[in-house]
Amino acid sequence: MSDDSLPAPPPARTAAVIPAAGRGVRLGPGAPKALRTLNGTPMLIHAVRALAASRAVSLVVVVAPPDGAAEVKSLLDAHALPERTDFVVVPGGETRQESVRLGLEALPPEYRIVLVHDAARPLVPVDTVDAVIEAVREGAPAVVPALPLADTVKEVEPAGTPGDPEPVLSTPSRARLRAVQTPQGFDRETLVRAHGSVTGEVTDDASMVEQLGERVVVVPGHEEAFKVTRPLDLVLAEAVLARRRLNDGF
Repeated sequence: MSDDSLPAPPPARTAAVIPAAGRGVRLGPGAPKALRTLNGTPMLIHAVRALAASRAVSLVVVVAPPDGAAEVKSLLDAHALPERTDFVVVPGGETRQESVRLGLEALPPEYRIVLVHDAARPLVPVDTVDAVIEAVREGAPAVVPALPLADTVKEVEPAGTPGDPEPVLSTPSRARLRAVQTPQGFDRETLVRAHGSVTGEVTDDASMVEQLGERVVVVPGHEEAFKVTRPLDLVLAEAVLARRRLNDGF
């Protein structure tokens, strides 16, 4: 029997890791950011549903606050989630990096594509999720959704005292800059290797892969995949949900 007659291997299975152990101090005191509600539903549930909306995602691992795994598990159990998707809750660590690593360790071996998604990006459209997965399937070790910048950006010398004037050092060309979003997608082996060898603090997982010298590519992001960080973002997120309800007729 020739190799041509062998059946094609099944597509690599895809899992999503959602680190949700942060406190969200910029939204003020109260519940952790991921548990703040949008339209009466916690942001975390919106984010879980957004990832599970992709038919390619068959497992979602939620990384809870170290002392809050039982609470998060109860939260998932209390909301309607797609039955075709498995959901697991694991306790996280003190940093986002540690939480992502703990989420990776919870993945069964058959999952070879991993998405890492911010719980604070609850409204990412499924088309963006699918575009990231497809780019990993096509061979990219790491994929990030991103948008061109609308604002001019200045590099400055940070002020010693907050609020003081800051000297401008340069004005980078916007054409070469992108605002990065999530979910970020990875070949699992590459991401595990990055977490095993990069020890410095980073702001996203793709930058860890960059430090390995591996290729990271960008696919188009979406304006609705914005990060809910400040009170005004909550207002914008509610408006997006209201528009979706109007458009979808419910």
